[in-house]
Amino acid sequence: MPRMSQNFTVAGGGIAGLAVALGLARQDACVTVLEQAEAIKEVGAGLQISPNGLRVLESLGVGDAIRACGVQAKAVELRDYRRSGVVAQIRLRHTGGETGYYFVHRADLIEVLASAARAAGAKVRLLQKVDSVSLNTALNMKMQCGPEFQPEVLIGADGVRSVVRPAINGAEAPFFTGQVAWRAIVPNVLKQPAVVRVYMGPKRHLVVYPLRDGSILNVVAVKERSQWAAEGWSQPDDPSNLRASFHDFGPDVQELLAQIQDVHVWGLFRHPVAEKWHKGAAVLVGDAAHPTLPFLAQGANMALEDAYALNAAFARHQDLQSAFDTYQLVRHDRASRVIEAANGNAWKYHLSSAPLRFGAHLGMGLVSRFAPQKLVGSFDWLYGYDITSDPLLTGSGV
Repeated sequence: MPRMSQNFTVAGGGIAGLAVALGLARQDACVTVLEQAEAIKEVGAGLQISPNGLRVLESLGVGDAIRACGVQAKAVELRDYRRSGVVAQIRLRHTGGETGYYFVHRADLIEVLASAARAAGAKVRLLQKVDSVSLNTALNMKMQCGPEFQPEVLIGADGVRSVVRPAINGAEAPFFTGQVAWRAIVPNVLKQPAVVRVYMGPKRHLVVYPLRDGSILNVVAVKERSQWAAEGWSQPDDPSNLRASFHDFGPDVQELLAQIQDVHVWGLFRHPVAEKWHKGAAVLVGDAAHPTLPFLAQGANMALEDAYALNAAFARHQDLQSAFDTYQLVRHDRASRVIEAANGNAWKYHLSSAPLRFGAHLGMGLVSRFAPQKLVGSFDWLYGYDITSDPLLTGSGV
């Protein structure tokens, strides 16, 4: 198979890196994943795999495993932060065809991808932190503990704090959006069914959905504030800070917040989509290329789409630069559109004016009741997209 005789080094053992490694290994490529942690694992957090992401997992042969460990979503419920009842509902089972929409524990997705990648022949090396990458004359990579070496092909899947990205694009400065987010896992004391509940309030919103067998709930709470928090998923916070920030939300939310024992907080920063996704023998995937805000639940799905596109481009092109060019051509505009949609979503949940919020909620409710297909159809461009059928990757459109 074209280019599969080369050795591929993947920096990062997250969703993007493991999905790329699995795809390469299934093509009999020699691929090594370098992960800085002591184990391939994730702390407690949930994510949403929409039909566009599930199509990639199907192509990688792990679709059934994801269905087995996930919860099939039925709907998104938009709720007022104080009033009981549903403002508007989007029925997900009618979205994106028959592929389905699943709530998945991040640790379960990581385990499925890592196990499949290893079984396919990918090597995973732990405690391998990349210190620096240089592309000035040739590709050189320095590990924090170890000598410099020269990967044949380097895939930067090293997230928002990527070391590979500045080697390709130079230094860039993200900016704080004025929003912070908390995340936690709690028991499903509300007996919430397989739906996403979004509680919308002034300058704040809270998202809740079940995981695994439905016995636990993933909670993500976002608040606008001037005091910023560092970027990243793993910074612990005092649960009382979260409770204080959402003290005026309704009784359901208060019951959830009372269950929280461990919570993490992170600042929401906006990064530009990388101008260059590749240089020399190095290429970016996932958050390293296009970090996104969590207002469209597409971070994991975009990483999966990237992984498929890059592997398909490798398989189609003999020349490395042609493969990289095709990959960026396929992915850049799509990722940019998704990120812009996510950027524009928060204000819809954070309306501060009570009359404006009442009017907006009334309008959403009327559309949900009398023209539900309009709400569902507004997501067709997102969930209905099938990266596995893209003509630039299948060879049917050049």
